[in-house]
Amino acid sequence: MKITDYELIHVKPRWLFLKVYTDEGIIGYGEPILEGKARTVATAVREFFEYLKGKDPRRIEYHWQAMYRWSFYRGGPIIMSAISGIEQALWDILGKYLNQPVYQLLGGAVRDKIKIYAHVGGNTREECAQNALKRIREGFRALKMAPFGAMRIVDTPKKVKEAVEKVRAVREAVGEDVDLGIDCHGRLSPSMAILAAKALEPYSPMFLEEPCLPENVDTMVTIARSTSIPIATGERLFTRWGFREVLEKQAASIVQPDLCHAGGIMECRKIAAMAEVYYAAVAPHNPLGPIALAACLQLDACTPNFLIQEQTTLGEGYLKRPFELKEGYIEVPTDPGLGIELDDKAIEEKRYSGDWHNPQLLHEDGSIADW
Repeated sequence: MKITDYELIHVKPRWLFLKVYTDEGIIGYGEPILEGKARTVATAVREFFEYLKGKDPRRIEYHWQAMYRWSFYRGGPIIMSAISGIEQALWDILGKYLNQPVYQLLGGAVRDKIKIYAHVGGNTREECAQNALKRIREGFRALKMAPFGAMRIVDTPKKVKEAVEKVRAVREAVGEDVDLGIDCHGRLSPSMAILAAKALEPYSPMFLEEPCLPENVDTMVTIARSTSIPIATGERLFTRWGFREVLEKQAASIVQPDLCHAGGIMECRKIAAMAEVYYAAVAPHNPLGPIALAACLQLDACTPNFLIQEQTTLGEGYLKRPFELKEGYIEVPTDPGLGIELDDKAIEEKRYSGDWHNPQLLHEDGSIADW
């Protein structure tokens, strides 16, 4: 079998879908996307296909090594996002070729269903509580919210209190049998993160995600040692090398590799195995599209230390058969490959130029803030 061609499709709201074609008629799906840099990643994908065209798509690890190592300047968000989406598509092809789900090729399922969570937003504590209850009525049993806005290195008690009040409102609304993750989005300095964590502890968050930026692991270690809340990080880390120091220093008890950024399905399985040595859980990051979710579910199914899965869509309006939510879980897929089929007609209506950009957050004095 040989790779004959590929197709890239920019899809609203901010996604990039990849189709890899073969001479045996099998089509593989992937999602090579970096939020706000979709067109840049698309260029990297095109460059990699100068190597991939005519190759056997079943030699997944070989091609991963070739793309990663022959790039010389290894890692980083652009190259790894391109490799990740391509790798997903190759696994989809192999699974379809063998008529098996991808997780069967990685050791088989270790669970029957996969717990997922939904995002909760709101400008006020009342809106947050109402939106949380709406999600519960939809069938979710786990939620995540990002209550912090732009934060200065040292900010006022009011800023922390406003965020904590939103969390308190949600916890009181949904009760204590619902998991509630808190995403700081790297907006807090270490000192503010320590203050915030202490204030949040009474509401028993499932985790505190990116309490500070990920570049300096020692600062996250300091935060982790200061609180009883499990620390989660990883969406802005790439490959197993990016996670090594976090795990070795036990800066986080939950790692969140993104299968569209960190290197794809197998690389994230390797990261999960590294985490297992440190008794750390894996909660794959995924604020992206249905192909990304499909890839995540394959990993989740066969990973013993999996905790919970992020998602923003079950595939309605993108997949011919969207995933189904049942009491907070998605059943382990059984169809071959990634287990999905794109609804090409629906996707055609959602094409766009790929010009989505990240929000630009500012402090009150006009200086740049972290989004």
